[in-house]
Amino acid sequence: MAGSSDDHATSICSHCDRAIPSSNIDLHFVHCYRNLEKCKVCGDMVPKQFVEEHFLSTHAPVSCSLCSETMDREILDVHKGENCPQRIVTCEYCEFPLPAVDLLEHQEVCGNRTELCHACNKYIRLRESYGHESRCTASSVNNIAESSRNARAPPERAAAAGGGGGGRRRRDVSQRRLLFTIAITGIAVLLGSLFFQRKPEPTQPN
Repeated sequence: MAGSSDDHATSICSHCDRAIPSSNIDLHFVHCYRNLEKCKVCGDMVPKQFVEEHFLSTHAPVSCSLCSETMDREILDVHKGENCPQRIVTCEYCEFPLPAVDLLEHQEVCGNRTELCHACNKYIRLRESYGHESRCTASSVNNIAESSRNARAPPERAAAAGGGGGGRRRRDVSQRRLLFTIAITGIAVLLGSLFFQRKPEPTQPN
């Protein structure tokens, strides 16, 4: 049993920090020390002839192909996707693609362009179109609903909703008709009185 325990005993290699069977530790150490080197960045054991290649391909700073800024390789993808000033983005108003560094100036001009709102027939700035569209739509819905209610309402209520303008117009027409009738009647009475006042002259006997 004791021999079996010794066969499974391990020792830690002082060069690579790996657990190695104790029976092979000396041979392993010689080979490990001669052929492998620990990467100072990631701690991986790399064959000595590939140490420089490992560093350049894995850890060496790289330049962004868009803006030429130098950075760690690990953050290159994030830089290109979110932070690079030369990454291509699109204008939210015209969807034109352009470098991110020029976006603010472009949108300042582009957002001040105006377009006709077909709902209210007014020219609205593009930067204000989103908020205007919701307000304009709600206003149009309210106007349509109000017109629909007035159309279904009795004439008296519809006239009241319209500010009483229709009622006043009808009253004015009635008053003009009454005055016209009175004037015609007066003229007829006057002509009649004049007619009856003219009596025929009596004839002289022969």
